[in-house]
Order: sequence, then structure tokens, then C-alpha cells
Amino acid sequence: MLFSTKAEYGVRLMVELGRQPDIGPVSLNSVAEAERLPLSYLEHLVAKLRRAGLVTSTRGAHGGYSLAHPAKEITMLEVVEALEGQIAPMECFHESPEGKVLCSHEGESERACATKLLWTRVQGGVNRALQGTTLAELVEFSKPVDERSKTVATPA
Repeated sequence: MLFSTKAEYGVRLMVELGRQPDIGPVSLNSVAEAERLPLSYLEHLVAKLRRAGLVTSTRGAHGGYSLAHPAKEITMLEVVEALEGQIAPMECFHESPEGKVLCSHEGESERACATKLLWTRVQGGVNRALQGTTLAELVEFSKPVDERSKTVATPA
């Protein structure tokens, strides 16, 4: 499963905001420079993050963007879904309003889709990994090795 640059750049934007929680609003221009990302693309992404309630904006000369919640309360599932939409391992997957995973192939026969179990497990694994990763963990992990706290687990 590949995520687009929306997820990659959006997560990097959120990590940069999480690195600077005490300085007030951060300009997108400074994020673009720090992360070497295109400003026009970040403007598009931050609008989605704002609509999802993950960032707030402040207008004016000292305006910019801030996290709407503490970094430890923001999961990567929230961020990725705000940017990419529902996570689905296959195009035929979609979720019902009740949260049930549906496959568009199942309507073609009386049998269940032959691969639905596999892709449901893949989707669940990805969702659990994203839900179990907070922005605070990524902020901590992004620090130089000698500055990291000993509580953050390194990837396997």
C-alpha cells in the first residue's frame, strides 16, 4: 500500500508544528524552508488539517499555524485520514456508515469475496499502526539521537 505525498508532506508539516509548541503560530513559509517542501502544496494540506480540527490558524503579522491539540493526543490515523481519506488496501474496499468493510465484488456472486479476509486484515494492521503512533512520538523520534528521551522505542 502506498500513501501519496499528501500523507508524507502532511505528517512532516505536523511534526514541524509539534517541534515548536511554545513559540506560538508557525508560518507555513518557515515550515516549507525547514522541511524543504513546496509552500503552495503545504497551503493545500494545511487547509485539510484545519478542516479536520488538527491545526488552528492565526491571522496577522505574527500569524501562522499551531496544533489544535497537544501532540500526544494526535494520532497518525487522524492525520493520514484527514489528508488521504479512508484507508483502504484495495480500490474495491469501502466502509459502510456502520463501520463494516464492504467489497464491491461481493455483489457479483453469492460467495464472499475470496480475498476480503486478507485485505481486511491488512487494513486493520495499517489502521492499528497509525492509531498507535502519536505525533509526540514522531516529534521525539525526529530529534538528534543524543537528544532523544529513552522512552521512545526505535522501529524494528
